Amino acid sequence: MAASLSSIALGLAGGAMIGCAAAAMLLLLGRIAGVSGLAAQAFRLSDSGSTLIAIAFVIGLPAGAALAKLAGAPMEARFPSIAYLLFGGLCVGFGARLGSGCTSGHGVCGVSRLSRRSLVATAVFMATGILTVAALREAGVVP
Repeated sequence: MAASLSSIALGLAGGAMIGCAAAAMLLLLGRIAGVSGLAAQAFRLSDSGSTLIAIAFVIGLPAGAALAKLAGAPMEARFPSIAYLLFGGLCVGFGARLGSGCTSGHGVCGVSRLSRRSLVATAVFMATGILTVAALREAGVVP
């Protein structure tokens, strides 16, 4: 029970930090903290806003995860093969561009602003994720 409580506490702390970062970025810089938009900016696929801020944000994502791991946060990444990982990444990237944003942009920033487009997009993200996990479990690909 203690392990699950610490996992819940870490999740709550992480969620609060994401919310604070998104709010700060919107209030201080006037920018939505959507990862796909910032990644496009960082790699100069988009010219809206500061490239330096986008690069710092994109570097901060894996750096934050590495710091959490070093601090002893329980983390485990599992995927059946590198091909699944690459295919999934391509699908997410294509979907983020097609949907004018990603889960962080729509789910964290858009929903908090009660954007209709973001509410619909987030519902689609969640439904698709649930169906994908159910299908992969049924096929025996993931436990």
